[in-house]
Amino acid sequence: MNQDPDRKAVTAALAGMAALVVAMGIGRFAFTPLLPLMQAETGLSLAGGGWLAGANYLGYLVGALAATRIRAAPAGMLASGLVAVVLTTAAMAPTQGFAVWMTVRFAAGVASAWALVGAASLCLGRLREAGRPRLAGVMFSGVGLGIVLAGLACQAVVFAGGGAVAGWWVLAALAAVLAVPAVRGLSRGSGSPATQDMRPAAQGFDARDARRLVWSYGLLGFGYILPATFLPAQARVLVSDPAVFGWVWPVFGAAAAASMWIAVGPRRGGVSRRMRWAVSQAVMAVGVALPVVHDSLAALVVSALCVGGTFLVVTMLALQEGAAVGGERAQRLIAAMTAAFASGQLLGPLVAAGLELGGQGMAPALMLASAALAVGAVLPVMGRRDAMHATEESR
Repeated sequence: MNQDPDRKAVTAALAGMAALVVAMGIGRFAFTPLLPLMQAETGLSLAGGGWLAGANYLGYLVGALAATRIRAAPAGMLASGLVAVVLTTAAMAPTQGFAVWMTVRFAAGVASAWALVGAASLCLGRLREAGRPRLAGVMFSGVGLGIVLAGLACQAVVFAGGGAVAGWWVLAALAAVLAVPAVRGLSRGSGSPATQDMRPAAQGFDARDARRLVWSYGLLGFGYILPATFLPAQARVLVSDPAVFGWVWPVFGAAAAASMWIAVGPRRGGVSRRMRWAVSQAVMAVGVALPVVHDSLAALVVSALCVGGTFLVVTMLALQEGAAVGGERAQRLIAAMTAAFASGQLLGPLVAAGLELGGQGMAPALMLASAALAVGAVLPVMGRRDAMHATEESR
């Protein structure tokens, strides 16, 4: 018996959410709450953590670029990507060599991108078919939910007396459990290609405006990734007890997940997508700079709220805007924005690692990230008469 459209939409959204919990919350960001434990157990330096994070982000860039060139069925991309996330997460547990760690984290980044493309292609098509495209916010909330689950799992490991090795095993098991309903829920039936959901008609293509969107999204990648990588490590410097500093990461994830559930609620009239993008990115800029201005655990918690509560919102608004202005070039514009974002988040940890090796610590890197976010917040509304008031909400 066929499901009614609303039930199909909810099923697709929840399956997409589970897929992003695995692909992003674990495949991409599980390293963040485990970094302090790895530092304590293995002597891994903050610079070393930056290089491992950079390897993962490079893998994500390579995976995203490969997904645009290799013609593969979305269901196959999703399944293979999620399986690879499970395997690479488990591979971190028994591994002790830094070179092997680098290789595994690179492979995890490739797998995350592959799974994300598959999940988005399937889920967005289903939601469009059912006439419920706004439920995409439920799917994207999986990133924040995954961050929460990964952080809480690491906290549970700490309370049980375990360390980084146990943490990697637990997260691999969690990824395996959630991958099953994600694949089953999205692989049944057929969905319209997601790109059709992202090709609204445009009143002409403005190349200069498109470049501003690409630059802004790239600066977002550079700016958000430092707190998204190093917040727990910064908290560890202030509070040595992992039962205390470990809560910073779940707070970050909870704010991210909550922001997406709010985004699928009643529409906010009168304020354009670009203005909401600009304001959200400005709030993120403040959050990134806050730990430098005020060196305290409370500042880190507020920073986690500011950054976690905006980065998924900005991601969704930016990609929606790229689709809206791109017209027939939407796919190419979104690909360019994604590549810029991936390049920015690859550069961020490497800059931080270089400054840390030079004895500068994290403060200069965070201030540079905050400045980049502030510049990026201005770019989407430059030269736009419709920047303040909404005209695209009915799309």
